[in-house]
Amino acid sequence: MELQHATIHTFTTRPWSIDQCIEGYARHGFGGISVWREHIVGEDLSHVKKKMHDAGLQATSLVRGGFFTGDTAEKRKAAIEENKRAIAEAEALGIPMIVLVCGATPGQIPSDNFLQIENGIEEILPFAEAAGIRLAVEPLHPMYAGDRSAVCSMKDANDLVERMGHPLLGVALDVFHVWWELNLYEEIERCFDESRLFAFHVCDFKPEMSHVLLDRGLPGEGVANVTVIDEWVRSAGFAGHTEVEIFSEKYWAMDQDEFLKKIATSLRPLRNPAVD
Repeated sequence: MELQHATIHTFTTRPWSIDQCIEGYARHGFGGISVWREHIVGEDLSHVKKKMHDAGLQATSLVRGGFFTGDTAEKRKAAIEENKRAIAEAEALGIPMIVLVCGATPGQIPSDNFLQIENGIEEILPFAEAAGIRLAVEPLHPMYAGDRSAVCSMKDANDLVERMGHPLLGVALDVFHVWWELNLYEEIERCFDESRLFAFHVCDFKPEMSHVLLDRGLPGEGVANVTVIDEWVRSAGFAGHTEVEIFSEKYWAMDQDEFLKKIATSLRPLRNPAVD
């Protein structure tokens, strides 16, 4: 694929500052940037917005909102306030979408976590609506169901956003998390047909990970069948950027310019957004 149709998440090049990320992605020819909130702590957001614009990068998403669950009302209220801050940041940066990692609290049963997630999204939707910011629910792999998200499949995410029925609420599909689903093709079609497929993230799932969070692979390094899922997503009609989101202590330890070259090579088999 052509790199102007690819977005890099700043967490992918975690060792770099936000300025280094912007300069580096533009230097390597990538067309977009998804900004992780960790990279803008203490930054002048107007400066960051201008620098992204001047570099010719499309600001794709702000990562992350969510984490709505909590075993006390005070914790759940604090999560709402944090999400409101994320919405304000996205608006200040001119970023049109926030990715939601929805949360799970150890000790709570999944249905309670799920209910708190739905209630949390309902509370922040008016603020997102006022700012014109879309919210993309990202289902996570079930291995994270105990402490990171009770939304563990494309079906879970589709059911949630369909039930809530708000035009600013959709789904972010990350192949790392959903490659294993037997009905994934049907859920992708369902999501796109309802105009709820907001984002498409790629990396790869390595069966023998050294760390369950921080050892993800380049597309093609694992078992996630990235090219197949990419074909399904593009054939469905999704025209957004392909977003590269790789958490990897291995790749963070290397020269980040060399890492970006590896990413560029790994993306070559994937399709451009335009339907051929």
